[in-house]
Amino acid sequence: MARISGVTIPAEKQIWVALTYVYGIGPKTADDILEAAKVERTVRTKDLTDAEIARIQDFINETYTVEGELQRIVNGNIKRLKDIKAYRGLRHAQNLPAHGQRTKTNARTRRGKKTTVGGTAKKVASKT
Repeated sequence: MARISGVTIPAEKQIWVALTYVYGIGPKTADDILEAAKVERTVRTKDLTDAEIARIQDFINETYTVEGELQRIVNGNIKRLKDIKAYRGLRHAQNLPAHGQRTKTNARTRRGKKTTVGGTAKKVASKT
């Protein structure tokens, strides 16, 4: 099992897929990293040599911000928006979508489980 940027990446997957397990690296970035490190993209992680892993790790360290440092930056940006009371910051604070999506329907992922308000008990039919 190889560790890159503090993340244990899966051994059975191709290296371009395994690199996407690192926060901040997507498919395109993974391809760019492998091209710069001169590693074949379809080789399995378990078949990489120590030299290839070191080349990949060195290139990521000098070029990209990933994992904990990137998460700190993102969280800092959100905290700054909240502190200055920007509209996007208020949406983050209220756990609502921040980019203009509708909320009358959908947005369940952000808003959480639906709760019914009022009229929960059914009225009993009465004979007249």
